[in-house]
Amino acid sequence: VQLQASGGGLVQAGGSLRLSCTASGSTIENKVMGWFRQAPGKEREFVAAINWSGRRTEYADLAKGRFTISRDNAKNTVYLQMNSLKPDDTAVYYCAADWNKSSTITTQLYEYEYWGQGTLVTVSS
Repeated sequence: VQLQASGGGLVQAGGSLRLSCTASGSTIENKVMGWFRQAPGKEREFVAAINWSGRRTEYADLAKGRFTISRDNAKNTVYLQMNSLKPDDTAVYYCAADWNKSSTITTQLYEYEYWGQGTLVTVSS
């Protein structure tokens, strides 16, 4: 499976962006999907994840109340709606697929077998 992340860009603090992650080569409709991010000089960190049906989600504290993860299995796509963006949200955002799970959500990077190439989000102050 190939994951293509898109939707990043430059936005002012307080603004919004919606990231998309579209899969090709295989369906992701029964996979847990996650978003992670990596800021310059920092380790990659968990942002949000969603189970196969979309009924279960989990967020890192940094995302709670501001970000929303969703999915459209018919489009083989996962989204991350980001509101109230802050300069600290500046990072490369990656989508990832946990190929071994459909319902149980994990926040651990090593559990995700497939990764997209990342999309850069820059938030100016």
